[in-house]
Amino acid sequence: MSGNTRRAGFVSTVKAVLWSFIGIRKRKDYQDDATSLDPKAVVVAGVLAGLVFVLTIVAVVNWVVS
Repeated sequence: MSGNTRRAGFVSTVKAVLWSFIGIRKRKDYQDDATSLDPKAVVVAGVLAGLVFVLTIVAVVNWVVS
């Protein structure tokens, strides 16, 4: 990694993960993410976002069924 490359913060990582859930992203934003995001942070954010999504679906189903 070169000295002038900035690492993205937590909010930028979460935004990139949420955009990936939708599947819509501008090419420039994707390229910026590819150079600035930490892969470990992306994995953690993705797992957390997936967990929140699944728990939300379970909660909604339980609410509708009851």
